Amino acid sequence: MLQTLQNAAPASRAFRPERVVPVLSPFEEIVCGGVAAMIRPLRIRRTTWARFVRQVVAFEPEFRDLSEQGLSAKIMTIVQELRREKLDIPLVSRSFALIRETSFRVLGMRHYESQIRGGWYILNGLIAEMETGEGKTLTATLAAATAALAGIPVHVITVNDYLAERDAKEMGPLYRAMGLSVGCVMHGMDSAGRRAAYDCDITYVTNKEIAFDYLRDSTALGSCRGTLELHKEYLAPGSSRLNNLVLRGLHFAIVDEADSVLIDEARTPLILSRKTDDPGMYGMYRQALDMAECLEKNEDFILSTQEHTLRLTPGGQEKIANVSKKFGGLWKTRLRREETIRQALTALHLYHLNEHYVIHEGKVAIVDEFTGRLMPDRSWEHGLHQMIEIKEGCPPSSRNETVIRTSYQVFFRRYLHLAGMTGTAHEVRRELWSVYRLGVAKVPTNKPLRRIRQQGKIFPCADLKWEEVARCVRVEHEKGRPVLLGTRTVAASERAGEILSRHGLEHTILNARQDSLEADIVARAGEVGRITIATNMAGRGTDIRLMQGVAELGGLMVILTERHESGRIDRQLAGRCGRQGDPGSFLEILSLDDALLHDARCPVFRWVIRHFFPQGKKVTWWVDQVLGILQHRVEKQHRLVRSQLMKQDKDKKDALAFAGYKNENA
Repeated sequence: MLQTLQNAAPASRAFRPERVVPVLSPFEEIVCGGVAAMIRPLRIRRTTWARFVRQVVAFEPEFRDLSEQGLSAKIMTIVQELRREKLDIPLVSRSFALIRETSFRVLGMRHYESQIRGGWYILNGLIAEMETGEGKTLTATLAAATAALAGIPVHVITVNDYLAERDAKEMGPLYRAMGLSVGCVMHGMDSAGRRAAYDCDITYVTNKEIAFDYLRDSTALGSCRGTLELHKEYLAPGSSRLNNLVLRGLHFAIVDEADSVLIDEARTPLILSRKTDDPGMYGMYRQALDMAECLEKNEDFILSTQEHTLRLTPGGQEKIANVSKKFGGLWKTRLRREETIRQALTALHLYHLNEHYVIHEGKVAIVDEFTGRLMPDRSWEHGLHQMIEIKEGCPPSSRNETVIRTSYQVFFRRYLHLAGMTGTAHEVRRELWSVYRLGVAKVPTNKPLRRIRQQGKIFPCADLKWEEVARCVRVEHEKGRPVLLGTRTVAASERAGEILSRHGLEHTILNARQDSLEADIVARAGEVGRITIATNMAGRGTDIRLMQGVAELGGLMVILTERHESGRIDRQLAGRCGRQGDPGSFLEILSLDDALLHDARCPVFRWVIRHFFPQGKKVTWWVDQVLGILQHRVEKQHRLVRSQLMKQDKDKKDALAFAGYKNENA
């Protein structure tokens, strides 16, 4: 459990504890990392959790009869014992029982036995796989508060600012009643605000904010990383560097939506950069875009939208060399010339408005493909961002120069104790184990699941699909059921809105353009007759609560209008209905024009649908199998990208070690 954390140095910026990830040989990976480390998670899951849950529940009669003063006295006693002794089962069970009773008195919610089991898994360094709607936010309070009571700083990491702020606000009264402080780090906060939030016992923060705070601290420290060096600087008068740091180490992280953070977003390297001004490059970017527009697909370059790659053909290379002779300068260098043209082709053919980015306040703002939210402070590197700005007629921003970079794989493995929770970890359990040494433990639902999957349809073209979507929405709307229409991109959500308007169906759209209205839109999505169109913003963490009378009508109806590259994202969207024993249903309405099918190499499947089912085909078992294979193919490509990123990190570390450079955090 967390005994090693209790023996760590005090939570001071002079110590900044974090784990040094050992470099193991392939044999050591198999023996030490693979076989030996699997024994403990299996033991935790199969032998101790049932006894532990019984012990926690057994305290309920005793603690329920305590007065407020008596409960506070019990909390003070458990704090002293947790900080003096090890986090063994009897102490932790009492801690869980006290948190459970306090939660009931403060929040009106008493943890279910399934949530106790999930909290036990998290405290033991596992990923608790809980069905969507089972109350992961409340479950995390058991492990987070117990660790914090023992004096261990806790970071509860989630996927976006909305969820971080919501969870900190909703769970804050419980923590404060336990005598714990709670902070929340949001985008746009200054260093002083961040430092104060990280100084709290429990801090809610997004994965992006904490990763870049870590990179900024690493840049400020430079080569001064060792404990003795930091302590020496801390004791020296006027220690300005340590005073500028915001984090006080990587102690204990509970990662909400763990598969999204640790797997999906791990394909993208974390790069901290600074602005550089080079006006001469903007002219080169314009020239590159002009030349790229003259190149012919399949003749001058080969494009793979599924793999998101692009390469020049020999003919294309020769054409670029001939056309660029008149420009001179940097165009004379072959590698620089071809790389610049590749970036221009990428900007033209692989990145699209209202899918990968939107125009926000006159600037190009990236849309996070996993959460559907804007990332206004992020930009693509190597001139790609500036080329997209020029393509869209926006004024080019300053180029970014890389200062320091790392990856989520490296960052999260530096935590002394790492755990998580999600509703969709089973499909990626092997990768979670091989990369992070995180086992996955399934938690059963508190109430029987009443979610119904209705049989969907697949159509030869998008027009037929959208007409069927409108028909299904009208049918459910006339019954009075609320409908959640899930789309993959901003453009698709707006097209769906236009079609529903044409059919006289009032609706609300939730995408990256309406992110400021998210809380209000989600709060009303469970009302009678409400129609909500949403991108991935409604796919994770959002709790759509049914208003009075909706359950009798059949609950929330979720319609998936396109399969995502990962089946886990589809499961998350479907999981917005049928939560905590409520009724609900979902179906999918697809077309061959959807990105997954349009880009896939499946000519036989496409031919069968077009020729034998011109008016659409029900999603029977064999259609579902084909779609699953296509998703698996894309996920395999993503897994290879993550593996390559890890290999680059290892190669870089080996090169730095060979050169005698000891900075392992960069």
